[in-house]
Amino acid sequence: MDDPRTDDTRADALARFRAEAWPLLPSLLRVAVILTHDHHQAEDLAQETMMRAYRHIQSFTPGTNMKAWLMTILRRVHIDTHRKESRAVEAGSLDGMSYDPAAPSDANAQGDLQWSDPDELLNRFDDDEIVNALHALPDPMRWVLLLVDVEQMSINDAAESLDIPPGTIKSRASRSRAQLREFLLPVARQKGWVANYAGE
Repeated sequence: MDDPRTDDTRADALARFRAEAWPLLPSLLRVAVILTHDHHQAEDLAQETMMRAYRHIQSFTPGTNMKAWLMTILRRVHIDTHRKESRAVEAGSLDGMSYDPAAPSDANAQGDLQWSDPDELLNRFDDDEIVNALHALPDPMRWVLLLVDVEQMSINDAAESLDIPPGTIKSRASRSRAQLREFLLPVARQKGWVANYAGE
């Protein structure tokens, strides 16, 4: 005979999943589309994430951040899916990279470049242009931008989701934004949104 307490536990888990996890499916799908660049693969990725979340909902600590927990699962599913296709990127190589977002690029050094309102300018780009620029970033940098800038997660929640220190999140976010800006600059120049620097 089944233990009624087990049935109650399952019912509670299902209720928690429906109330807290299910409403976050659009966020998972949005991140999955950017990661895979393919809507069908993104749906599969989001679906598998939700399936794992449901199976392990009892391991979720009530009162903590459900979105961070789901993004952790999404990241693991994505890594598992592509483990054979790509080698892992060493996190240390990112943190030790020589690119310094505070240092002026060749374009900025000329003083002609007008990028006075980055948010307004960013809104002009097509989604595909931004997604392509995001895909040009290494995985660890892309994940930070997806969680912090796209999903508007706090530094601490993103750090929890990616299992790295908050200081590393801040550093990678700064580097990632600067690198994304460099990828988008040629497009902005081509469209005449920013001035070309001398000699280009």
